Amino acid sequence: MQLTLIELFALGLAIFRLTHLIVFDKITEFLRAPFFDEYVEVEENGEEAIYLSPKKGGLKGFIGELLSCYWCTGIWVSGFLYAGYCFFPLYFVPLITLLAVAGIAAILETAVQSWKTD
Repeated sequence: MQLTLIELFALGLAIFRLTHLIVFDKITEFLRAPFFDEYVEVEENGEEAIYLSPKKGGLKGFIGELLSCYWCTGIWVSGFLYAGYCFFPLYFVPLITLLAVAGIAAILETAVQSWKTD
């Protein structure tokens, strides 16, 4: 299946947004939690900082390593969304559109926040 430039751009934005949602966003923290160990360290200024480290070994360790790398997660998200687009377009075209629009909004919000601090 050949993608048009607009479809490729929309798919790219959707992949960006879903990858960010899985790897970084607080709302999906409960999905990542079983695959990470949490460490609390006291910083020089006395504040506590929480660090996450992928669990060691086994399937949980593998998934933890995958989730700690947005490049790695992005590859799997790309495969998932593209396969869904090819084989189940009725369900995946609306999902990709929603994620692409959310990706545009995220990029714009980041740009606005950056301009506000300058």
